[in-house]
Amino acid sequence: MPDTHILGIESSCDETGAAVVRSGEKILSNVVFSQIATHQPYGGVVPELASREHLRAIVPVVRKALADAGQTYESLDAIAVTQGPGLAGALLVGISYAKALAFALEKPLIAVNHLEGHIHAVLLEERQKGNHEVKFPVLALVVSGGHTHLYLAEQRGDGWSYENIGHTRDDAAGEAFDKVAKLLGLGYPGGPVIDRLSAHGDPHTVKFGPSQIKHRDRNDRGKPRDANPRFDFSYSGIKTAVLRYVETHNLKVAVEERRRALSAIAKPKVDDYLSVCDRETLGLVASFQRAVVEDLVEKTLVAARAYDVATLFVTGGVAANQELRTTFENRAAQEGLPVFFPSRPLSTDNAAMIAAAAYPKWLSRDFAPMDFSADAGLQLQQL
Repeated sequence: MPDTHILGIESSCDETGAAVVRSGEKILSNVVFSQIATHQPYGGVVPELASREHLRAIVPVVRKALADAGQTYESLDAIAVTQGPGLAGALLVGISYAKALAFALEKPLIAVNHLEGHIHAVLLEERQKGNHEVKFPVLALVVSGGHTHLYLAEQRGDGWSYENIGHTRDDAAGEAFDKVAKLLGLGYPGGPVIDRLSAHGDPHTVKFGPSQIKHRDRNDRGKPRDANPRFDFSYSGIKTAVLRYVETHNLKVAVEERRRALSAIAKPKVDDYLSVCDRETLGLVASFQRAVVEDLVEKTLVAARAYDVATLFVTGGVAANQELRTTFENRAAQEGLPVFFPSRPLSTDNAAMIAAAAYPKWLSRDFAPMDFSADAGLQLQQL
């Protein structure tokens, strides 16, 4: 079969991405324009600002991806773009540009689910390493700033099918990291900062209880009860517990002083953070991370046993967390279960994963109509 070159476009949140991937397994280019500096003063992503930044970046990012790959618009075989889930305005920027390209070039257009992209990021890198023998069924934990999902994944012919067996009831894990970092005056994005600082704190400083989920998901009420077990997550409780700790231990003044000190530094380094964090704060940070990591690992491994899976994937932005990786590797090894992660650049949002996820759709000629639109709450297809 001749090589297939797919241009992927990603604009679901705050990073504008474009990439060219050959035949679903070779990254020829992967360009990401980050908006962190734009959103940093607000402590989180501002949707309107994100859309405007995508508009500004989309054309030069795509041009650079093509140049880096040694490709032209005419040499592409298809255009792939994220349809959802994500911020509606941000998604529309990528979709509108992808439609214009596909129409002008008379190339097929492929709509990709962002979550499926994260799963295919793992497959993409394993194939680049020469590993084409992933054992099924696969259990994929997709964990990021906006998502915490568990999927059973199966390859069926050229296509893939997914069954969601768990999701977060409230805050996603990455969202909890960012909110706790903001609460402690550590800035945005908070996940990488908490990960680095946790190595300097005692994770036994604060004992956070496990999350308790006593009721069915309100989104499932009225539906027939599934006979299969579910493994849902909840991180609003631990976020509130950190807030209560700050209030009851009189840490608010120290938090404000830390926030002011760090805001005066353009790009704080680890030593800058350590200089404004006392032992108690470092212990609180380490305890919070340990509790979240233990919850993610424990529920995923219990689900793996319940569904008798052969392989684990851990992907999404939070998959870049060092403690999460180490804990998963150790615990999965004890159970004889192989676990795969994407590299850190492919853990966060990128377009290479979108182009890779589009390749099976290319093979099955699953092309999108020109009138499709963004779907902010798009779900992965069920079995």
